[in-house]
Amino acid sequence: MRALLFAAVLLAPPRIAAADSSPWEVLEPGLELGTFAGPPSVAGDSKIRIVRIDPARFSLQLLSASAPGEGKPRTARDWCARSGALAAINASMFLNDVRTSVGLMKTRAHVNNARLSKDNAVLAFDRLDRALAPAQIIDRQCQDLGTLSPGYGTLVQSIRMVSCDRKNQWAPAAKKWSTAAIGADRKGRVLFIHARSPWPVHDLVDALLALPIDLQRLMYTEGGPEAQLYLKAGKREVEALGSYETGFNENDDNTRAWEIPNVIAVTRKK
Repeated sequence: MRALLFAAVLLAPPRIAAADSSPWEVLEPGLELGTFAGPPSVAGDSKIRIVRIDPARFSLQLLSASAPGEGKPRTARDWCARSGALAAINASMFLNDVRTSVGLMKTRAHVNNARLSKDNAVLAFDRLDRALAPAQIIDRQCQDLGTLSPGYGTLVQSIRMVSCDRKNQWAPAAKKWSTAAIGADRKGRVLFIHARSPWPVHDLVDALLALPIDLQRLMYTEGGPEAQLYLKAGKREVEALGSYETGFNENDDNTRAWEIPNVIAVTRKK
């Protein structure tokens, strides 16, 4: 796994916010950035950065090195530049070929991995059935994937971090790393979540459940120096990179965005 470094480029002076103002900075209607305090960490600034996306206003897109015409992994920044996307985050962990996701990953036009693994979270978007939500994280423990999946053009499977009743599903452990994850709130908004500071994942999940973000679903997408989040919208440009990973890169020194094969990107609806 790879971690992410945080580098925020502020393109205009920040607004002075009132003490009781929202933690969310509106970049465009339906696209917001929030920075939240996490637990104390052994490295970094102990912040959790979240991009909140309204899928009624913005589209999600799976970008893959294995897709026709792509050919190679790219950084989240480069995936955005290539596609015209506003934001991107790791789509999932991947195999040694640096192409193939560890679980199911497919769009209407391309199958990266046709195998459904044991993991219980499936991000579904590009809806084909207008009766369904524009995007959702399907929980296989309380929802029927077989019934819901035909209603979406894109499916991306990964590790469930929160149960249907909002219980932490990650076992406590001493190992810690930078983390990228994708969540959903009660209103169906999609959350791109990045923490450069390393925590045991169980502790990070507890912290996210305690934040005022109304988190309902959460799936793991990457850890360590590979985990990254890129955003350029409104007057903000943020590149968040991971670094620390127990047993692999036990420092906060990474300043290089690693090339990754699969990202979930955000584009304006056409």
